[in-house]
Amino acid sequence: MASTASSAMHLLVSEALLLAVVMTGSTALAQPAGAPPPEPPPEPPPSEGDPGAASVPRGGAGAVVVPQPGTAQPAPPIAISAPKLITYAPPAYPVEAQQAGVEGSVILKLDIDRTGRVTKAEVTTPGGHGFDEAALAAAPGLVFEPARRPDGTPAPSRILYRYGFTLTPKPADAAAPAPPADVETVVGTVLSASTGEALPDIAVSLLRPDGGREDVKTDQRGKFLFKNLPPGKYRVEVAAAGFEPFTADEDIAAGEAIEVRYRISLAAPKDGKAPGIEVTVQGERPPREVTRRTIERREIDRIPGTGGDALRSLQSLPGVARSGFGLLIVRGSAPQDTLTFIDRTPVPIIYHFGGLSSVVPTEMLEKIDFYPGNFSAVYGRAMGGIVDVGLRSPKQDGKYHGVVQLDLIDGRVLLEGPVPYLKDWTFIAAGRRSWVDAWLGPVLKEAGSSVTQAPVYYDYQLVVEGRPSASERVRASVYGSDDAFKITLDKPPEDEPALTGDFGLHTAFQRFQLSYENRLGTRDRILWSLALGRDVADFEVAPLSFNVTTTSLDLRLELSHRFARYLTMNVGTDLSGGIATVNLHAPTGGQPAGHPSNQPFSTLPVQDQSFDGAYSRPAAYAEFEIVPSPRGRIVPGVRVDYALDTQTLDVSPRVNARYDIRSGFPRTTAKGGVGLYYQAPQFNESIEPFGNPELKSNRAIHYGLGVEQEITPQIDVTVDGFYKQLDRLVVMSPEKEGYANDGTGYAVGGEVLLKYKPDERFFGWAAYTLSRSVRTDGPGKEEYLAPWDQTHVLTVLGSLRLGRGWEVGARFRVVSGNLQTPYVCDPEQKGCDPNRVNAIYHASSAKYSPIPLGGDYSERMPVFHQLDIRADKTWKFKTWQLGLYLDVQNVYNFQAAEGISYNFNFTKREYVTGLPFLPTLGLRGDF
Repeated sequence: MASTASSAMHLLVSEALLLAVVMTGSTALAQPAGAPPPEPPPEPPPSEGDPGAASVPRGGAGAVVVPQPGTAQPAPPIAISAPKLITYAPPAYPVEAQQAGVEGSVILKLDIDRTGRVTKAEVTTPGGHGFDEAALAAAPGLVFEPARRPDGTPAPSRILYRYGFTLTPKPADAAAPAPPADVETVVGTVLSASTGEALPDIAVSLLRPDGGREDVKTDQRGKFLFKNLPPGKYRVEVAAAGFEPFTADEDIAAGEAIEVRYRISLAAPKDGKAPGIEVTVQGERPPREVTRRTIERREIDRIPGTGGDALRSLQSLPGVARSGFGLLIVRGSAPQDTLTFIDRTPVPIIYHFGGLSSVVPTEMLEKIDFYPGNFSAVYGRAMGGIVDVGLRSPKQDGKYHGVVQLDLIDGRVLLEGPVPYLKDWTFIAAGRRSWVDAWLGPVLKEAGSSVTQAPVYYDYQLVVEGRPSASERVRASVYGSDDAFKITLDKPPEDEPALTGDFGLHTAFQRFQLSYENRLGTRDRILWSLALGRDVADFEVAPLSFNVTTTSLDLRLELSHRFARYLTMNVGTDLSGGIATVNLHAPTGGQPAGHPSNQPFSTLPVQDQSFDGAYSRPAAYAEFEIVPSPRGRIVPGVRVDYALDTQTLDVSPRVNARYDIRSGFPRTTAKGGVGLYYQAPQFNESIEPFGNPELKSNRAIHYGLGVEQEITPQIDVTVDGFYKQLDRLVVMSPEKEGYANDGTGYAVGGEVLLKYKPDERFFGWAAYTLSRSVRTDGPGKEEYLAPWDQTHVLTVLGSLRLGRGWEVGARFRVVSGNLQTPYVCDPEQKGCDPNRVNAIYHASSAKYSPIPLGGDYSERMPVFHQLDIRADKTWKFKTWQLGLYLDVQNVYNFQAAEGISYNFNFTKREYVTGLPFLPTLGLRGDF
């Protein structure tokens, strides 16, 4: 047969299964105690007709247990289900064999573990001509449904598997003329609703108007097609293990061909461990970014120390420093340098007070995109990182589902299902309120504490979604959050005698959002969203107060067009504006004439100042996704931002690239990126009378370089290096009597993530970050470590399923201590003089002014370390399930130093410690 430039390698399923050997169970009983398990006897070579008929019942419904040497009779067979292929990995056809027109086959012996992964491959019947090497290289990419015992538990197995290598004939060699071209009437793609990824090997059925039926499966790109269909109304059904059933009605007119995209949602898993929600935490996601990290829902709601909160899992990833107060410190940047979004709409906070929980419960999440740096031109106005949270779609099965969860921190409810009287419309609604105040308030009052109101928070989310067609999605969302905290100051502080009464803090935000997405065929997509919002921040220390209220409008529009397989363009606009009102009741300016120096701040004359005006920060961006080869991808882009308050135009070019050095298993990928990032000044820095309207935007250049390496099918490692060059930073300049763009600095570091991908029983990872963050407040001024610099951050965690509904896990963290500006030396420090007074006494005000030792942020607190554990127990019932969990933070009650407190004349000091031993016991019901 003549060779052609293209080859077809087909899988002979009937020849794939010859022998399944159970490597646990009764085979171990037949061998002598203490003896190593012997190798099974050689398998007979399969025949060309039916290689597995002599050893395994047809259909793969059983397995043969190989007798052990030295036994009187073979062990009785165990009826188990044989492995079934889920993901096919095609081998590369050897070039020399292809050119020579050589065909052949190779039979491999595969060892398959309990998760269905191939752990070992050996050639039992070689094919020569390079076929053996090609088959061995492809085999680790095969994924099977594992063999299962009668009770349904997975078991390791060994099978024979055949790869066939055949060549298609040249058109000139064909014996018969080519048949007329078929009409591809329906061409479709099946995608994951949560990740947007194409799903291979998915069953798609077509029901004809006459009652006939056609069944196909999607290919490796998620594609399927039906040919030569007459006009009429057809029903398409998509069925896949682990996904909700999906149906769509398609009308086909005479002479018409259609292209469709179907998005299917994950179903609730049968083990009853968690609802069927897929949550991904991603860093700089391809194709538009440098790195991708994924945390599955199975991991997120079982990470110890997070209380099952998906967004708190971000704090266990590389590049994220520990704050202790619910702030995100990403790659050496200040907390305000990292922006947070919900469905691409900016929100002011992502965590409630203290970071005990996030503003969006895990049950509402579809995905979390986390970009620690080098992020796409889609995002701007930030020098640090980006967190974009996606609210998930309601379930599409036509039934009502719900969740009720109660623990010592808060309570939550969720309900979802079809909207009554509206066809093809569904909803999901959730609400949550803390009740720490209900039990902590009375305890503190009995103890004589000045706290009159413990932290109280609540949040809510409502999503109503319609799907006019398989390619369209319309959504209306309402969500918000509210936090309040109050303390009564019975006695004013010694250094601020005028501060009496209440100390309070209140933050809140609300959003109403409309969005629309439409995939126009296979080449075009349009996505737009419009959001109206209101933000409130109130701070009060009687008699002083500060209030900011903002009414905002955010609009996004993105158009994507694929010119060819190797070129896609994304263009969009990002408009943000609104009205801000600022009210300040506090002392302003310096010491009034005739007043003594070093006067307490609270006793200075109080003035009222306010600002009420509009702001606008429009932006536009464009990106190209260039795929020069299947191994590589280059994404150049540019973003243009304008700030009305400073009248500044910022142009940000960026480029990212990835290349698979080795595309087969074990995959090796190199990646890198560089880009310019701008962040406009805060409103209080640029708006008169508080700030300087002549300020320019802060500026940063991000450099990133890394490698991703698969070690085994279950373990991979990612190494990333970063460098951020910072300039034009807004700082307070005494020489210029206000804010100025005089600051400079840099952040540099490396990150390592060693991850064990979740299997049936275990998941875990180790994350380590080494970094340094430095700032300078002006030309010629001394360089210092930024207050959020943390040299070392190490997190090791894992979780193990024990069976019978039990799961236990632990997380251990070691982090460099926070930086402080010292006024008194540490008594345990060598050379510290405890009698030294580091303050100046002012007789006119009877007050001490401290003298810093060693400069700003020159002392590092002791090393932080903490162990968290979690235990879960789940009971399954016919229509619902009940879960009990215990999540314990700081198991051995380590008193972590978070700051330093001084006495009135700065001669003594003591550490301010963080959270003590904190257990959380909760119940959760799902239906």
